[in-house]
Amino acid sequence: MRIDTQQTTDKDVMNFFPPVKLLQAGKAEFIDAKSLRKSPLAEKIFDIGGIKSIFITDELICVTKLPQYDWNDLKPQILAEILDHISLGEETLVDWSDKVDETDVVAKIKGLLDARIRPAVKQDGGDIVFRHFEEGVVYVEMQGNCAGCPYALVTLKEGVEKTLKAYIPEVKEVKSISPKKEGEKS
Repeated sequence: MRIDTQQTTDKDVMNFFPPVKLLQAGKAEFIDAKSLRKSPLAEKIFDIGGIKSIFITDELICVTKLPQYDWNDLKPQILAEILDHISLGEETLVDWSDKVDETDVVAKIKGLLDARIRPAVKQDGGDIVFRHFEEGVVYVEMQGNCAGCPYALVTLKEGVEKTLKAYIPEVKEVKSISPKKEGEKS
């Protein structure tokens, strides 16, 4: 996933252009601790250190750094935070009164699979498809070369499961299921 960047005429301001819309409408500015509570993404970027303010629209994230910090240090970390945010399918603006429900977890699982895991699996001539999430277990279907590969279980447990568990605390295990055959009942 590519995130374009643009240095502005102000050497302390850089624009980041993610490939997806972060807001459906409007804009949001984050300059202090109180405003940060409304955005997990803005909070993570501020946690890097050296950030003065963040301005987010549907098309860009404009980050202003403190003058004593260098973009060569900050830019890779900001890109990583934006990528993780998109991968997990998190909301950019959050109403913290809402509880996390299963549909939020499923969105995070699908986002992480699509952004981080599927590209790696596809390089080996296979694919991994989300099927369902139940009681902490993610059920996936291995396809292509991965379906019959002797290393599929290692990939599933050491790669897929570790990655999902690291990013999504609700995930306890990942299991592979066989594809349904024609005429087979659910």
